[in-house]
Amino acid sequence: MDWEQELHGGEIYYPNSEEIVKEQTKCMERLYDFNATRPSEGEKRTAMLKEMLAEIGENCYIEPPFHANWGGHHVHFGKGVYANFGLTCVDDTHIYVGDYTMFGPNVVLASANHPLLPELREKAYQYNLPVRIGKNCWFGAGVIVVPGVTIGDNVVIGAGSIVTKDLPSNTLAVGNPCRVLREIGEHDRKYYYKDREIDWEKIEKL
Repeated sequence: MDWEQELHGGEIYYPNSEEIVKEQTKCMERLYDFNATRPSEGEKRTAMLKEMLAEIGENCYIEPPFHANWGGHHVHFGKGVYANFGLTCVDDTHIYVGDYTMFGPNVVLASANHPLLPELREKAYQYNLPVRIGKNCWFGAGVIVVPGVTIGDNVVIGAGSIVTKDLPSNTLAVGNPCRVLREIGEHDRKYYYKDREIDWEKIEKL
């Protein structure tokens, strides 16, 4: 089994082999350069992200600092994705993010895990499970998503939540562990916050 199969196959493997570390370091060097860019270098950042990430659609923006175990090499972004300061993608295997999804500050998307058996952790073994996120999701500040989780479309996750299980589309979910609070529906077409109504005429003019 080659090192790419080890990363993406879901089996336990040794991540500190010479070949893996060599490839990972190349990606991390590029990430370092990205995080060192100036706020005025928007075009440069966009060009770098196209090189760094596995896939990235149009009109995506990641606010540095961006943290990723493989420098984003296994991160797949659709179009219009926005990430505020401090997004961490533990991208030892693939992380998929759908169009127009938004991340608040300090969100963590983790694909890497370690065995419970201490003897295996002493030897630094790990295994990886992909994370899949649908379209039009919004993650509040400090949300953590653990390995192997799938999140549907149009999901809103409250700040500080820890997502340990799959979440269905069109839901508001909060807590530790994160649970569905309610569906997103007609109420949300009228109110954007508590009793504050949406001015659709104003929005349609934009």
